[in-house]
Amino acid sequence: MTGYSTLEFDLLAQGRCSIAGVDEAGRGPLAGPVIAAAVIFDPSTTLEGIDDSKKLRPEQREELAVSIMEQARAWAVGSASPQEIDDINILQASILAMHRALDALPVTPDFLLVDGNRFHHPKLKFQTVIGGDGQCFSIGAASILAKVERDRIMCASDREFPDYGFARHKGYATAAHIEALRRHGACALHRRSFTVKALTEQLGVFNDRPSAGRRKKR
Repeated sequence: MTGYSTLEFDLLAQGRCSIAGVDEAGRGPLAGPVIAAAVIFDPSTTLEGIDDSKKLRPEQREELAVSIMEQARAWAVGSASPQEIDDINILQASILAMHRALDALPVTPDFLLVDGNRFHHPKLKFQTVIGGDGQCFSIGAASILAKVERDRIMCASDREFPDYGFARHKGYATAAHIEALRRHGACALHRRSFTVKALTEQLGVFNDRPSAGRRKKR
């Protein structure tokens, strides 16, 4: 995509003038926060290469993220921690992260386009779009910002918890990550009520091993 989609132009024709695309990254991993982003563009903005962040190479996402932040009328990110994911479940934590991104916007949108099919907001009008990150310019941009921010967090976490390889797999359930859990137990970044919980009988990683959460690089 290089600019506004038909859906976005249709909303402009209906009188909307500040449309925010919203998406998240990190619903699936075993560890780390879920990150959401919200992006508002002027309708005339063009930027080549916007797409579902999962279809882009890391270096493409990094370059596009810089351009998005430079060219967007407004943008912001929000997060929900592994502990919040445990407390309220991943769906509600994803929506919470989206709300935090929207609250951080310096411009109040008058309409939201949100990737997926589950969302709620007490005040703002919105429409969910399944596969929206590959169809709507503003949602695609939000997906890129969310993915880049989350990857940066996980790379930084790799220095704090070097036993797990977070910089390589970003918290997803790779064979190397599973093996690290077998060897070291869980650290503070792991989602104890999420996918790891389904693996506990096999892994035995949540059996009162407090030293694992404190194992940091000195």
